[in-house]
Amino acid sequence: MTAPVKMISMASPAVDVENIPDGGVIMRSPQALGDYPASQNAWLVDWASKTPDTIFLADRTGPDGTWRRVTYRDFLAQVKSIGQAILDRGLSVERPVAILSDNAVDNALLLYGAMHVGVPVVPISPAYSLMSQDFGKLKHIISLTAPGLVYVADGDKFANALKSVDFGDAEIVAGSNPPAGQEVTGFSELLAVEPTEAVDRVYAQVEPDTIAKILFTSGSTGLPKGVINTQRMLCSNQIAMGQCWNFLSERPPVGVDWLPWNHTFGGNYVLNQILCYGGTLYIDGGKPAPGLIEQTVANLKEISPTIYNNVPRGFDMLMPYLEKDEELRASFFKDLDMIFYAAAALTQSAWERLEALSEKATGQRIMMLSGWGATETAPDNTLVHWPIAKAGVIGLPVPGTEVKLIPNEDQLEIRVRGPNIMPGYWKREDLTAEAFDEDGFYCIGDAARFEDPLDPSKGIVFDGRVSENFKLSSGTWVAVGNLRTAIVASADNVIQDAVIAGHDQSEIGILIFPNIAGCRALCPDLAEDASLEDVIAHDNVRHALIEGLTAYNSKNPGSSTRVARALIMTEPPNIDANEITDKGYMNQRAVLSRRAELVDQLFDDGGPTIAID
Repeated sequence: MTAPVKMISMASPAVDVENIPDGGVIMRSPQALGDYPASQNAWLVDWASKTPDTIFLADRTGPDGTWRRVTYRDFLAQVKSIGQAILDRGLSVERPVAILSDNAVDNALLLYGAMHVGVPVVPISPAYSLMSQDFGKLKHIISLTAPGLVYVADGDKFANALKSVDFGDAEIVAGSNPPAGQEVTGFSELLAVEPTEAVDRVYAQVEPDTIAKILFTSGSTGLPKGVINTQRMLCSNQIAMGQCWNFLSERPPVGVDWLPWNHTFGGNYVLNQILCYGGTLYIDGGKPAPGLIEQTVANLKEISPTIYNNVPRGFDMLMPYLEKDEELRASFFKDLDMIFYAAAALTQSAWERLEALSEKATGQRIMMLSGWGATETAPDNTLVHWPIAKAGVIGLPVPGTEVKLIPNEDQLEIRVRGPNIMPGYWKREDLTAEAFDEDGFYCIGDAARFEDPLDPSKGIVFDGRVSENFKLSSGTWVAVGNLRTAIVASADNVIQDAVIAGHDQSEIGILIFPNIAGCRALCPDLAEDASLEDVIAHDNVRHALIEGLTAYNSKNPGSSTRVARALIMTEPPNIDANEITDKGYMNQRAVLSRRAELVDQLFDDGGPTIAID
């Protein structure tokens, strides 16, 4: 017998559907959007008064890597000091604050300190400074935004970027280790500033349409685009989520989270949710990567979250530890109310493994929920707020947000409108004009279908990116999104991710980014230091891949779903070429463009392609 679901308080699933011309529909929540404050910092002021001693944020920057915990009262006091320092420097929309470093308490202090006095923040992916070879994206962002203050947590760590990029007359602020030969202000100097009444006066002038952040998206091709995030977007979205997930108001959430704040998932959804509902966030310095996942494991052994957010790759990396470590499993599930995944589709096999772990630890199945959104939408347009039995459902519109579904080839394209939608792209009026249809709906480029066409209240299912889909030479459309998820699940011990190819070909082929740990586990006879080339050429790896894809093909024999050939990559996805984000999301179009020669090789019958029966 299946274990019962641990129930949490949520709104009943319901939706109003309006038919529109051309066979489309507009979906809306029957709930009216509730009141929201003028700025996110209103929540900070409120909790500093109501629960001053509650820990808001914690990171491992204390002595010997211990937790540094900051209460709401202390956080607000330090935010006001930084707000005064920013006013003293005359920073503004034209000269915002740029943050280059990873998540940390000081990062958050600067983030909310700037927004407290109405100055936008530009959170920039640390990968653009630390992993990039040419600093091209960082240079582009700095040139476009012209920040007046640039922050790095560690001057030594970011020394190459600080030397290689022209920051103009921006003040460089470092938390520690100021690089030699450069004039740098210590972060402690900002904290030492005594706030005046001007801070409160300017804070009171922050309005819903005040720009809070400029978040940069990697984009399908080319340089990142700056998405204007207003206070209205961020505040309304949290209130809308709380109207779907009533449990957020019943118990302040506790999170252990690594998701980067330069992305909307970590910086808007996670961080603002903790603040809005008076919770506590333990900042996880680990990541879903070898050598870093172990830090996540250590943190989760010590801190039991009530909500756990991650991307599918993060769950894939964490689950082997949960399966073999009883202490970790007990701590992880002890207080857990909900597991939330986003950014990409969770495979059904991963879903079932998580359910099995939950049952083993608690005798119950923890609710697994998802939603759908983007940097341009603050982020959530839809949320799941009822128990679901499988991955893929992305929910129903949140209060205040309208979702339009219109026919596009053989799919339904999604467009959205509401207070959570961006006003446009920073200094790109051309892109802004292209982003909206004649009715003011944002054209996000995704597709969806109804979970049950006869009952819209059961939600919609993500159906891939319209822009990623292509036609075979037969004229048959290939819907890439769901296809990719099913293919990865068919051989996830070999496939970490896959890119679908076959435009104008007679059949589908895939470029495989290997699950290196899984592949090595299939080759116990190889030395530990065996090259990746030797690993992926091993008979066991190829047999496992062919076996998994053959089983998949037997269930998906159609030309638009069947995989005929595969090629395993030895070069990992390249962040400078937009092939992957630092959250692990694969950019289908960028990979196919950059690796065009390998795509040609994939369909060359004389090449070293793995043919699938």
